[in-house]
Amino acid sequence: DEVIVFEPFYENYGPGCIISGAEPVWVPLEPPDFSFDPDRLARAVGPRTRAIIFNSPNNPSGKVFSRDELQTIAALCLERDLVAITDEIYEHIVYDGLGHTPIATLPGMAERTITISGISKSYSVTGWRVGWAIAPAEISTGIRRAHDFVTVGAPHPLQEAAVTALGLSDAYYVWLREMYQAKRDLLLAWLDQAGFVTYRPRGAYYILTDVAHFLKRFDIEDDTAFAMYLVKEVGVATVPGSSFYAHPDLGRTKIRFCFPKTDDMLREAGERLQKLRQ
Repeated sequence: DEVIVFEPFYENYGPGCIISGAEPVWVPLEPPDFSFDPDRLARAVGPRTRAIIFNSPNNPSGKVFSRDELQTIAALCLERDLVAITDEIYEHIVYDGLGHTPIATLPGMAERTITISGISKSYSVTGWRVGWAIAPAEISTGIRRAHDFVTVGAPHPLQEAAVTALGLSDAYYVWLREMYQAKRDLLLAWLDQAGFVTYRPRGAYYILTDVAHFLKRFDIEDDTAFAMYLVKEVGVATVPGSSFYAHPDLGRTKIRFCFPKTDDMLREAGERLQKLRQ
């Protein structure tokens, strides 16, 4: 079997496919807006393709798939009898007035979508690992069997806390979006001032940047070496972009920043990054 995976991607998707006995087939999301070519996506579907997995909002790019893009994916799933596996862990963290559209809400998709989410991001409890998968009954049976053998069960006290979190009013989610958007804008301003080429995220809480000009100026080989340079010489920790690509060359000039930090910490990081200015 084969599973189509958009890249850049959360790093567990590829290994997850391989462990399950499937081969990932990669389709690129192209900067600066990380859109995909519908024809290229269609060509990636072969006789062994069983599913398409994607993450919206996306880690690491911050891309939010548009309704038109979701409809393109849905049409392909319906035409080729595919399952959509959608990671919506950042569903409540969207910016600039955008909303989140679950692909399962599109016509014909509820019966062929596995929707995955959890409380880690929206409620700032990433270490708890409490989440859920919503799927049609025939697929859910297999998921529950695998879950039983892999994890046995989730910690019940944390599940009770999750119930409380899920009962929060709409005002909480308004505050959450405004709070993270302010942090995004704060860090973006510092990165732009330091000379990074930034890709403005529309969701999640990461900023992907291009550093090709820094690599040339400082005679640094790639993203991994530049990330180490930032730690040792500037005092700011980042993640190499190639970590999110099956084809490392696509990420060799990219660096990911993460902004769920205090404003003071973001300012301190921004001030340190000014060392890179010419």
